[in-house]
Amino acid sequence: MPVDMSFFAALLVGFFGGVHCIGMCGGIVGALTFGLPAERRERFSQLIPYLLAYNLARISAYVLAGALAGLIGSLGLSLVPLQHTQLILLIIAGGFMVLMGLYVGGWWFGLTRIERLGSRLWRWIEPIGRRFMPVKTPRQALLLGLVWGWLPCGLVYSVLIWALSAGSAAQGALLLLGFGLGTLPNLLAMGTFAAQIAAFTRQPTVRWLAGAAVTGFGLYTIGSAIWNIQVG
Repeated sequence: MPVDMSFFAALLVGFFGGVHCIGMCGGIVGALTFGLPAERRERFSQLIPYLLAYNLARISAYVLAGALAGLIGSLGLSLVPLQHTQLILLIIAGGFMVLMGLYVGGWWFGLTRIERLGSRLWRWIEPIGRRFMPVKTPRQALLLGLVWGWLPCGLVYSVLIWALSAGSAAQGALLLLGFGLGTLPNLLAMGTFAAQIAAFTRQPTVRWLAGAAVTGFGLYTIGSAIWNIQVG
């Protein structure tokens, strides 16, 4: 599947999965701003540096994880002497895209069960984040974002599995960058704007169209891989 289509699909998954992201990370954003003086919390112009630092670091953690997944996948392809290994990985990635499309469309929410896979690792990482709370400087927000970027999330894990078939560390990083940028509006927006975005992403027609698009990308990936196997 072309990288640009994958990037666009990951962007859609991140944006329309924003309701889930708010549920997972909304409390973290609240905790991030809790230690700030009231005048900073109430003025968006003074709050934005903290939110930008947090989200920049969070997305950077996604990109790093995507690069590692892409690298692992490419190394696996070079070590396993199977003619159709990459195509099989593409079929698996396409399958997860279909599952993500079903999640985005609101038809199936089984991806949230994948979050349990990272719960044990999170027990070791989470105490590190507590060292930077309460947040009082943008630097602390940056460090906290780097930690919370590893919060167990079924959507992130699914995109990481997708990144295994990306073919390289750079393409895996690009895939997670698309996902991270997609989550940004929901977690960065505040007040009325946030409510408007949430209302938009919850509209059944909008979610169905986005879910159908992501599912279509997944089916296209699977079909292309099967076709290449048959003609190869």
